[in-house]
Formats: sequence, C-alpha cells, structure tokens
Amino acid sequence: MHPILFKIGRFEVHSYGLLLAISFLIGIFWSVKRGERKGINRNDIMDLSIMVVISSIVGARLLYVLTHLQEFKGRWIDTFNPFQSSGEIGIAGLTMLGGVVLSIIAVTIFCRIRKVSILKLGDVMAPAIALGIAITRIGCFLNGCCFGKQCDLPWAMVFPLTSPAGSTLQGVAIHPTQLYSSLYGLIILVTILVLEKRVRFDGFFLSLFFMMYGTFRFLVDFVRYYEPSVKFSFIGVWFTINQLISFLMFLAGLAIFLILSGRASSSVKKS
Repeated sequence: MHPILFKIGRFEVHSYGLLLAISFLIGIFWSVKRGERKGINRNDIMDLSIMVVISSIVGARLLYVLTHLQEFKGRWIDTFNPFQSSGEIGIAGLTMLGGVVLSIIAVTIFCRIRKVSILKLGDVMAPAIALGIAITRIGCFLNGCCFGKQCDLPWAMVFPLTSPAGSTLQGVAIHPTQLYSSLYGLIILVTILVLEKRVRFDGFFLSLFFMMYGTFRFLVDFVRYYEPSVKFSFIGVWFTINQLISFLMFLAGLAIFLILSGRASSSVKKS
C-alpha cells in the first residue's frame, strides 16, 4: 500500500490525488482531440473541462459529507477546508457518484449557455471518463479506501492496518472492489472504442456509458463495504444510495438510447 507517495514538510502527495489529477489531465487532452474531429471548439471543451473538474470534486465531497454528517459534527469547517482542524493538509473523503451527478448538471447548463450539442459532447467525453475511472480506482486501491466486504475468494486481500480498509476490517480478507471498478472502467473504454466506427447517431456512446456504468456500479456495490448511514431497505433488500443513483443512471441511459434510436430509425425510413 502506498497512500502517501512523498512528503514536503507537512504537505503530503497522496496516491489517490495524484492519479485523480493524472486522469483529469489525460481526459482533457484526449477530449480536446476527439472534440476537434467532431467539430466542437477546443475552447468550449477546455472551459467545460475546468467546470467538470470543479463540479466533480465539489459534488463528490458534498455527497460524502451528507452521508457522513456525524463525522463532521463540531468541525463543520473541515467539510471543504483543505487545512483540516487535525493539522493535516488536504481533503479526505469523496464519493465519486456525487461528482458524477453534479458534473452532469454542470455540463447540461454549460451546453445550453454555449449552444453546444450535449449528445456530441457526451460521445466525445465518454471514453475519457471511462479511462479516468480505471486510473482513479487504482489510486483508491493504493490508498486502501472504497474497499469491499469480507470474502474467501482466491483473490481476496488483507489490507494493512494503517489503511482505511485495514483499520475498519482488521485482518479480514476482503473483495478488492477498487480493482473491480478499475476493470469495468477498462471494459467500458474498450467497448466504446470497438464500437466507435459503427455508431449510428449522436448520443449513442453517452447512453451506452450511462447504461454500462450504472450496471457495473450497481453490481459492485453489493460486495463493497458501506457504513449503515448510506444504506436503505427496499422490499426486504438492503441497497446503498450509490446503487439508487446507479440505477437512475442506467434508466437515463436506456431512455436516451430508445429515444435517439427511434429518431434515427424514423429518419432512415423517411429518407
């Protein structure tokens, strides 16, 4: 485990933060190149990328805080203050789906203001986001966060006591859910790249990403460890808030696909 790569005084460079930054930089560069081929102005993508970076971090932090209110009781300033009351520098505790939701809202508003096709933009950014998931989840693995439940599978892992996983489930072999998530990020990426030359309409990869990500995340969360504060019971089965969001993402992707494929079929018949 390498949660902290190196220190400069009290300033620490964390594996998760570094890989998150790398995924953003690669995603922005790749999206600009892909966008130019789709006729989208590079300045629009650069401006949007900055908005996505900010909104994803704010959204991820906000959802984490809302589902861990007890953790911040008496020190609310630590919710968004990089200089923590404990003396540490940095913000620990992010819930990725919160960032996804706020980013979608920000992208929608941006596209309306700039009059950019959100369907084309979604197709452009989908593979970059999938790659970002694959890279960032390796950071989660190195950090020992976003870990799984106890299991006895051959690839089960015991995390060090100094990691979030090890301190929570001491000496217990668990699912490496971070690696599961990194793997499905790669699966989504490869699927998009393989199908790219066969795309039939704008918005195809946006809908595909929503459906695949929603499905994978929903399933992985069954073996991921969560505190009781983020769980709820429905028809006798326990789910997480993230699973609810994932399910809604799948439905949104399915709706987009059905609507757009229907329009594409109608256009073909008319022509």
